[in-house]
Amino acid sequence: MKKLGFIALSALLAVSCASKKDLDAALEKQQRTQELLDTATVRLNACEAEEKANEARLQALQAQVADLRANNQSLINNTGELTTLSKKGAENLEKSLESLREKDLQIKTLNDAITRKDSVTLALVTSLKSSLGNLNDEDISINVEKGVVYVSISDKLLFPSGSATVNNNAKNVLGKVAKVVNDKPEIEIMVEGHTDNQPINTPQFKDNWALSTARALAVTRILQEDFDVAPSRMTAAGRSYYIPVASNDTAEGRAKNRRTRIIVLPKLDQFFDMVEKGMEQAKQNAKAGK
Repeated sequence: MKKLGFIALSALLAVSCASKKDLDAALEKQQRTQELLDTATVRLNACEAEEKANEARLQALQAQVADLRANNQSLINNTGELTTLSKKGAENLEKSLESLREKDLQIKTLNDAITRKDSVTLALVTSLKSSLGNLNDEDISINVEKGVVYVSISDKLLFPSGSATVNNNAKNVLGKVAKVVNDKPEIEIMVEGHTDNQPINTPQFKDNWALSTARALAVTRILQEDFDVAPSRMTAAGRSYYIPVASNDTAEGRAKNRRTRIIVLPKLDQFFDMVEKGMEQAKQNAKAGK
């Protein structure tokens, strides 16, 4: 009886071991199968994406083919006009080149004229500073603004307070300015009188307009009568107190504003005449292909 029980137990153990082994094998097979399935799924997705991309490329190529066919047909239809268009295009190109040459030459001409004007201005400033160099900077100054030379002379150097009579000592200064002007016949001058904003009302001068104008006229007459500056080259102008160079709120500022300014001007008609002639020459040179 004990022997029979031992045999039964052995058989049961054998069956149990065989089942575990098969189960492990089945699980391993299942895992490999799952991995193959995952790989196949990835490849399938990639193939589907590539298929969509190929379809898009195919549609794009078909559209390009359609455009090429349309362009080809257009070229075929326009073949008869190509000769005329080419000739017209060549004529237009030649006109454009001529226009560019003319503009380049005109720009060069204008630059040359400006350079010449700047050279004249520099020479003028040098002459004035050389002639007036020994004067106090507070009484007289020379500067250039936008290509125009300005000589500014203080009120205290030229006139007594509230007067339009030029001091005898100031005539020496005006004589030096006159010499430079007379040496350069290509320039003209404008004499401007400037005041501060303090009111004035005397039997001689009703207001600052009258005072500034009278002072400009007095300087102009000195230049003409004492130093032979041609009156046709001069203009006198009163500017009252409307163009200050400093604040009128202080005595120092008002002193700076009381001044006579001599503006040295190139003869603009000569300058523009030179530019106009240069432009015309540039046009002729452009037509000649120079």
